[in-house]
Amino acid sequence: MPSKSARWLSAAALGAVAAVALSRVRLKRATARRVRTLLADADPPSKPTYGRDEVADLPEPVRRYFETVLRDGQPRVRSARLEQRGEFRLGDDEGDWKPLTATQHYTTNPPGFVWDADIRMLPFLPVRVVDAYERGRGSLRAMALSTVPVATADPSPEMDEGELLRYLAEAVWFPTALLPGEGVEWEARDDRSARATLTDRGTTASVVFHFREDGRVERVSADERYRQADDDFERWTGHFDDYERREGMSVPTTASVEWNLPDGDAPYWRATITGFDVRTR
Repeated sequence: MPSKSARWLSAAALGAVAAVALSRVRLKRATARRVRTLLADADPPSKPTYGRDEVADLPEPVRRYFETVLRDGQPRVRSARLEQRGEFRLGDDEGDWKPLTATQHYTTNPPGFVWDADIRMLPFLPVRVVDAYERGRGSLRAMALSTVPVATADPSPEMDEGELLRYLAEAVWFPTALLPGEGVEWEARDDRSARATLTDRGTTASVVFHFREDGRVERVSADERYRQADDDFERWTGHFDDYERREGMSVPTTASVEWNLPDGDAPYWRATITGFDVRTR
């Protein structure tokens, strides 16, 4: 017969497992409610479809981009859902890459997203990360075992701008959101790049889009994006590749992002899009 202390330890262990399971269910439900609210707040796009005439006066590389990735009459995206599988690295460029799976929901009018990721720091130590831009406010929560906070960023002017910047950069996955009619202003830099600027609820974000010879986006960059780890602004770059036609649009299926720090580049996310779904109404 087990001793009294052994029975107590067993009961304590079972209680801890139950508490973690309950916390995971609660976090999952809370995130699902946030996604439902995000989607419920979404209005239809400014127009039902895209027409080539509306990009005729844009800078040459931008016009070529839209004519490459969109077909005439392309339905405009109201919301999108992406499944991601890849790796994430915490800390500096010497950290280890950890397996990642994520689901991300976007809306385009108004702009918003909820990124729900599971990062396996150790085989039995998942970290749940929810990064979001909702109703003009940016936020981040990372919870080990869905219970222990390991990173938190509440809405602030810097956080709001950084998350709107992320939305603008990632709109290559639903490129009708980058059209001028959706509030994006384009300014040419040279024959292979242009700056896109978007304002939402008093927050403004700008990203430079760098285009390949075939017209598609090769990378995006920002001279200054807020980095919580430094409590400062740093240069940031995202890379896109392996384009495929999805729902009539040419979109990248692999991507990676990095901080461009004074001591060198620090990549921290790389993934493949394993699921892609858009809604136009």
